[in-house]
Amino acid sequence: MASKTREGAAEALDGVVRDGMTIAVGGFGLCGIPHNLIVALRDTGAKGLTVVSNNMGVDGKGLGLLLENRQVSKVLGSYVGENKLFAEQYLSGALEVEFVPQGTLAERLRAGGAGIPAFYTPTGVGTPIAEGKPEAEFDGKRAILERGIVADVALVRAHTGDLEGNLRYRLTAQNFNPLVAMSGRVTVAEVEHLSDEYLDPERIDTPGVFVQRIVRVEDPLKDVEQRTVRSRPEAVGAAAPGAAGDELKGA
Repeated sequence: MASKTREGAAEALDGVVRDGMTIAVGGFGLCGIPHNLIVALRDTGAKGLTVVSNNMGVDGKGLGLLLENRQVSKVLGSYVGENKLFAEQYLSGALEVEFVPQGTLAERLRAGGAGIPAFYTPTGVGTPIAEGKPEAEFDGKRAILERGIVADVALVRAHTGDLEGNLRYRLTAQNFNPLVAMSGRVTVAEVEHLSDEYLDPERIDTPGVFVQRIVRVEDPLKDVEQRTVRSRPEAVGAAAPGAAGDELKGA
């Protein structure tokens, strides 16, 4: 069996990416995004891409890098409010956007990975989301037909992986990654820790059958989208008197 491991993100995408592809990308904001693979995708120079992702990162970070490089022609996503360049390209007509309710996006990715071509959901009935889509009624409740998503390439990030492509995520960095991994005809995963031993079968989030290429993270950068913590003096001053305040002072 051919090895799934690659030496770096650029090699992992070599021979996989071409113009006009549909590419699904894991992450939520900047949390759990495959940063190294996104940079490698930018460096391929592939154009006319359709990107499926919860959002398009922020200006200058995450999938925002692809927008800056004018590589994206269409986006299927749920939230775009943190990216000014996205808004500019959309309003100018340079970027086509298909807004998808977040739960529907998750299910469309899962359905595509499970071989389900379409499903009915009540989400979006009576809104612009439903325009042009078949409608049916189930137990007196209206529902619209949504298509499963099968991406040409899926890019994900995991905390731990093994040589067979079995993946395990950490905390909220899991977000859309398992669903995106299922949806790709070719799925490429970057992992923070690549194990020479097989992962415990009972602790695998994405089975290796969904993953065709895997690479160890080269640049461990993890950007924080919005820092919301208070400064240490403010935190101590706001603490209730007594044990809690003493713990903060001594931390």
